[in-house]
Amino acid sequence: MGTLIRMTRSADINTAEFYDYDLPKPSIAQEPLSDRASARLLVLDRATQSIQHMHIRDLPKILEPNDLMVVNDSRVVPARLHGRREKTNGRWEGLFLAEVVGDNERRLLRLLSKTRGALHVGERIVVIDKDGQDQAVLELVARDTGGAWLVDLCSTEPVLDFLSRVGRVPLPGYIRDGLARNEDVERYQTVFAERPGSAAAPTAGLHFTPALLEELQRRGVQRAEVTLHVGIDTFRPISTKKIDEHAMHSEWCAISQETVAAIRRTQKLNQRVVAVGTTAVRSLETAAQSGATESFVGATDLFIRPGYSFRTVDCMLTNFHMPKTTLMVLVSAFAGHELIRHAYQEAVRNGYRFLSYGDAMLIL
Repeated sequence: MGTLIRMTRSADINTAEFYDYDLPKPSIAQEPLSDRASARLLVLDRATQSIQHMHIRDLPKILEPNDLMVVNDSRVVPARLHGRREKTNGRWEGLFLAEVVGDNERRLLRLLSKTRGALHVGERIVVIDKDGQDQAVLELVARDTGGAWLVDLCSTEPVLDFLSRVGRVPLPGYIRDGLARNEDVERYQTVFAERPGSAAAPTAGLHFTPALLEELQRRGVQRAEVTLHVGIDTFRPISTKKIDEHAMHSEWCAISQETVAAIRRTQKLNQRVVAVGTTAVRSLETAAQSGATESFVGATDLFIRPGYSFRTVDCMLTNFHMPKTTLMVLVSAFAGHELIRHAYQEAVRNGYRFLSYGDAMLIL
């Protein structure tokens, strides 16, 4: 087949261009596998600079007793909204990002909006359900950073109840142009999902099944949880020439004292902390900024770049990412750009499936 992928090598490592590559459109997975654990797994060994082709179901053979697998237990909410502009009757789409508190303790939603023409402060949006019936009214209060809007729900209904009633699965646009099907309600959710709040799935966790978790437990692999509510900014390309000029998104995360204790036990046994996904990596490393891992609750805007010294994470399970994103920078910082470049070439050459519904990579 030949090498279909080009990753920039001549650019400065501190530029977004350095993390660019050619992603063939057919490589982007459009459907989830019926068996999550049958996803392919590219195993990278940093010590030997070697690559092996395996499957997610092989994890019990790869991980060792008393290794600690740390997963993100955030639950995806039905964040995609549809409706019309009350004034013009024009079509409108929105994506819920977070609930925020405005002036005078006013409860607001932070949304991305898509419509023809310019939106204006004070304009109202009529939200419709799947059957096209009017269900709610939103009022645009103010523009926010990153192209988002602050919006008044115009009711006292709890936000999660509102989203459950009218929202839809927030598939990314590269999957069927964001058009979800009934099966995506279950499939675009990890088996760990407990705490609602994410506008996108922590995709590395999508590969696990109850049966695989039982097998890992029998193997003696331990498990702990963190929570990071994923915002859409996670997947956005870097918009600045220099990566250190990029305004890193902020996401809410929590690391409990129980998880901290599990990490310390693992480290005392000289075993590995295996982060499932970049969201788990950012959570764990945020909690370790003082040098030792501590419990943490709050916002993180940690941007992991080349030269970063990892304090907690020993291994990482991650999907294949979009070019010129902070996620490409993160995995390059962890594995080294040359090994990542080679791994992505191998993945395209061997027909791996990319992005949210795609295959995975384990970096040891």
